[in-house]
Parts: sequence; C-alpha cells; structure tokens
Amino acid sequence: MSVKESATSRSTGSTTTSSRRPVTGLSRTELLRAYRTMQLSRRLDDKEIQLKNQSAAYFQISGAGHEAIQVAAGLSLRAGHDWVFPYYRDRALCLTVGVTPAEMLLGSVGSADDPSSGGRQMPSHWSDRRLHIVSPSSATGTQCLHGVGCAEGGVLDRAIAAKGGREPSAHGDEVVLVSLGDGATSEGEFWESLNSACTRRLPVVFLIQDNGYAISVPVDAQTPGGDISKLVESFPALRLARADGTDLSDSWSAMQDAVGYVRARRGPALVHARTVRLYSHSLSDDDRAYRPQAERDEDARRDPVARLRSQYLAEGIATESELTTLEAEIDAEINEAVDLALAAPPPLAETVARYVYSPDVDPTSEAFDVAPQPSGALQTMVASINRTLRNEMTRNSRIVIFGEDVADASHAASLAEVDGKGGVFKVTHGLQRTFGVDRVFNSPLAEANIVGRALGMAIRGLKPVVEIQFFDYIWPAVMQLRSEISMLRYRSNNTYSCPMVVRVPIGGYLRGGAIYHSQSGEGIFAHFPGLRIAYPSNAADASGLLRTAIRCDDPVLFLEHKHLYRQTYNKGAYPGTDHMVPFGRSSLRRPGDDVVIITWGALVQRSLVAAQQAAKAGIETSILDLRTIAPYDWEGIVAAVARTNRVIVAHEDQLTCGFGAELAARIADELFGQLDAPVKRVGALDCPVGYHPVLEEATLPQTADILHAIQDVARY
Repeated sequence: MSVKESATSRSTGSTTTSSRRPVTGLSRTELLRAYRTMQLSRRLDDKEIQLKNQSAAYFQISGAGHEAIQVAAGLSLRAGHDWVFPYYRDRALCLTVGVTPAEMLLGSVGSADDPSSGGRQMPSHWSDRRLHIVSPSSATGTQCLHGVGCAEGGVLDRAIAAKGGREPSAHGDEVVLVSLGDGATSEGEFWESLNSACTRRLPVVFLIQDNGYAISVPVDAQTPGGDISKLVESFPALRLARADGTDLSDSWSAMQDAVGYVRARRGPALVHARTVRLYSHSLSDDDRAYRPQAERDEDARRDPVARLRSQYLAEGIATESELTTLEAEIDAEINEAVDLALAAPPPLAETVARYVYSPDVDPTSEAFDVAPQPSGALQTMVASINRTLRNEMTRNSRIVIFGEDVADASHAASLAEVDGKGGVFKVTHGLQRTFGVDRVFNSPLAEANIVGRALGMAIRGLKPVVEIQFFDYIWPAVMQLRSEISMLRYRSNNTYSCPMVVRVPIGGYLRGGAIYHSQSGEGIFAHFPGLRIAYPSNAADASGLLRTAIRCDDPVLFLEHKHLYRQTYNKGAYPGTDHMVPFGRSSLRRPGDDVVIITWGALVQRSLVAAQQAAKAGIETSILDLRTIAPYDWEGIVAAVARTNRVIVAHEDQLTCGFGAELAARIADELFGQLDAPVKRVGALDCPVGYHPVLEEATLPQTADILHAIQDVARY
C-alpha cells in the first residue's frame, strides 16, 4: 500500500504491492469473518451462474477477483452510520455491510420479495435504506455525483440545524463510500465529482476497483498511462492510497488510511485498488473473444480467495479442517437461501406502474388546490418566482438552492460591497443575503454536477431547488434526469426517493438569443416516467405551480419561459403564501365555441392575440393553457373538444415530434368521433433559431401562423 496526500505532495514513492503480506490490524475472529465473506461472495456468484444456466435467473454479473478490497472496505465502515454508493460488482462489500445471501438471491430471481427493487432492477444492484446502501443504476459513474451530494447534504444538514436550533440528522464523523470500476473513471461525472469533493473538502472515499478492463476495452486504451491514480495526484486535499486489491492486508491498510483521513474531516480520499476480473464481464459476455489465455491464467494466479486460503494455512491462522468446515457452512447457507428465493413469489403484473411517482403525496389532488388570496401591486413573473422561493425557504429550512451564478456572491464577504448577482435573470437575487451561504450557493459550470449532487442531498432529506441556467445547456444533465432522479423511487421499490425541483429558463422570442439561448424541447422530457413537468405562462401560475413543485414528493422539471419573465401582460398580484395549483389542471384563458387552441408557455399570449383577431371575422376561439406537461389535463382537453369539435395544438417547440404531436395523436385516436376537422398543429420549423430577428421570426411560430390555423380549421 502506498499513500499520497495531494495537499502536501507527500508520497512514499512505492507502487501497488504484489507480494503477499502478513495480515495485520485484524483479530483472528475478524480474519475468519473476512475469509468467510470472500468465500460466500464467490460461491454466490457461482450459484447465480448455475441458476442462470437453469433459467431460474435472467442475468448475472460477477465480482470474482474483487473480494479482498471489498471486504476491507466494508470492514472499515460503520453499517447504517456511513453511506455506500456501490456498483454492480460490489457483492462482497454489500455482504460485509450486512446484506444477506437470501436477499441477494431474491434479487437474482426477480422476486417481489427482493428488498432492493421488488424485481424491478437487475440483480447485483443492491439497495438497503437501513444499511445506507443507496440504490444504483446500471449507468457507470453517475453514482459519483450522488455520493458527493450525499456527503455535502450531511455537512449542510449539520450547518443548517445548528443555525436553526435543531438536532441534525447527519453524523459529524460519517463517511460516504463511492465505489466504481476503472472504466467509469472515463465518465465526466467522475471528474465532476472529484472537483466538488475537493473544492468543498467533503467526507467522501472514492474506491476505484481497477481490474484492467471495461468489458473488452483495456485500461491502457482509455486511461492515459494506464494508471488513474497518477492522473488525480494534483487534486488539492485529496488523500491518495494505492493497493493490491487482491491482497486483504494491503487492501485493509489502504482503506484504513483513507477512511481515517476522511473521518477526521481532512478532506476526500481516493483508493486505487488493482484487482482481477476472473470471470467474463457478465454472462452476456465471453472474455475468451478478446483476452489471451496467458493473461487469463495470470489473473487466476492472483485469485484473492485462493491466495487468502493459502495464506491462512501457511501462517497458522486457520487449519484445513476449520476452513473446510467453514466452507461447508457457507454452502449450506447458500442452498437454504436458494430454496427460499425459488419459492418466493414473482411480481404481479398489476404492480408494474407502482412507485413511478410517490404513493403518498399526489400533486394532482385537491390537497394542492389552494385558492389564491391576491394582494398588493401587480408583479412580473420573475418577481413572483423570487417571492415564492423566499416564502418557501422561510417555511422549510431544509430547502437549498444552488446552480450556476444563483448566489448573490460566491464569497460572502463581498456582499457588503456589491448588489449581488442572483442568477443571470435575477430570479434568485437577494436569497443568499437573506438565508446565508449554506442554503444558497453557486455550483461549478457543470449541469450533470448540479442535478447529480441534488439527488444525493435529496436522499438525506434536504429539498434541493436547483437551476440549470439555460434549457439549451441542460443536455449534459440528461443522464442524471432520465436514468437517475426519475428512476430512483421506482428502481428501489420506494425505499429511496429524491424530491427536488430543477428550474430551467426555456424558449426564444428574445431577439439575439440565437441558436444556443432559444431552445425548446419539453416533449423530450415528457418521455421520462417519474419526472413531473410544469410550464407556467403568467406570474400567478408561476407562484402556484412552483409551490406545488416544492411541496410535492417527486422530482419536478420547472420550465420558466425567459420571454415571459418581465412582460406586463402576464403580471399578477401575489397570490399568497399558500396558493397552489394542482398539476394536471389546465386553465381556460378564453372561452369560445368554434375552435379550441391547446397551448402553453409563450404561445398562450400569442394565441390570445390571434383569437382576438379571429373574433373580428366571427370565429370564437377558446384558449386552453395546459400549465403542466407531465401530467397533462386530459379531462380538460376532452371537455374542450366536446365544446368546439375543432382543435389546434400550438407550441413553440419544433413541429416534428413536439409534444403537440402526442396530443394530436391521442385526440385523433380517442376523440375522433367528436371532430369536425382534422387536428391542426402549429409549431416551430425544424430548424435552429437564428441570431438575426428575421431568422428568429421565420423559425418560431408567430401570431399570424396561429391566426391562419384558426381560419383553416374553422372553414374546413
């Protein structure tokens, strides 16, 4: 084991230990426990392979070759006190922390009794709320940001609790372990997590289990120099330990050093453990197709389980009889667990959609229908959102706001001399000055970082309300939005959730916004089960919908049209500190019996103007503002179609595959008999938004386009 502390540039100069070392620092009882767990892990892998070959299981991925470093890591942690963000090879780690063989095999067969996911997630994706093992996805590297957010959430919880005079829920000496393979270090989320962990000196141990392969890609083909630990040496405050991950003693020393450093609150640590992958990547892979036999044989000679057995016999730690008896006990335990798993019930088909959303808090319910109590002068949408955030932060001390430039100043000492930034649109202006740097702060310029850290905070009980600066730059965060925050509750069978709000300025009509400050695309995110989407068109709705988003128990994408922030036509008196608008409840902005326009966002006002112009020709047009995209108000649409029998769907996004296409298709499918004309769509050209106003106006739908659609549908 070698150690390096980046803050002081101190190193032993040694590299990974490859020779066998005497096992030190563990009692005989602990040594036998370590051996038992390693054997148990290996034999569970083998049993699962057998079950897969018998078609009793449907997938298998192995941790064979990783057992020593994983057991060392587990023994270094305090189960239920520290946190674990595992990856799919961490069988021995999870066994050490407290997951049972029966629980693992219930996952293998996909039983409804599987405590990790109830048959929803692939096996080897272990999750246990009691043990603080957080449900992982299959996307590599994403958990790094979650672990950083979890650690940060603990730090923030203690700081906020101290100021609020309450007991914190986080421990002052807790450690967050983030485990990943060498392949995942090529993901951007890994590097973003290191940036934040080191900048904020968070209590995180990154455990990199380097078996030399990312499926078939060798480490030298993806990591410069083939050594990830060399690449991270310059990170300030990062404690770096290298270990032979197939040697229990070397692994134990490295983990003890890293965990001790982090538990003492000196900063984050990274352990680079070189392991071997003794089996193929999974049973869907055959490594003989790309690995020479000599290389596979060399890995087999480093088998950590076989090495430890030989070492115990050689050093007199255990006798052959003792180990044989122990191994027989393991086999008996596994066989009993297999019998239990095979007898366990499968999931029921009728439960397939359970836990996509919170079963306890329904933002479409009457509980979220709180009438406005308007008072004061009319205010813009941006002022209404700011005031709502201020009210909700006063009401709930666990709300934290962060994102790019959302703070008044990154350095609080500057606030005495400056007015403060508070976001590029000033939506969060003054909030940091009021609520402090622990609750309002800036993030790096990294969108996945913002959303991924928010997930980690949310599972700790904080309520993140984060900002993506422009919708045009949301795309690096899509993996976190699609595969993580929208999936966490479902894949963990409701044992984990991450209620949060992701605020995003969206849309064009800016004059000068051009290609990268004018994008729409809300329909893309409507494909993410588990994610709710709100899209207000005026100041009062912005307040009511935002309050619903904050108080509900699901992740919400809250879209704020930039063009609407400071318009006068959508101003409104502040609707009060408890006003909420239920999701899935549209609003009829204008009555009319001839045509209905279903719309949202900036197209609401343009539709109103077009309807006024059409009225001069005797065409009465109703305007239905959806207000939320997921869920949308199908009952309101049905009523509007029944009243007019002629339908236009108008939105700012591109016409092709825009959300209007879904609405038009469903109306044609389910309400065809009520239609007196084909459903008409109005949307943007399938073209980027140009910089010059002439190009922008030619691309985005204008009032004249909507008027023409009204006339076409009315005279059909």
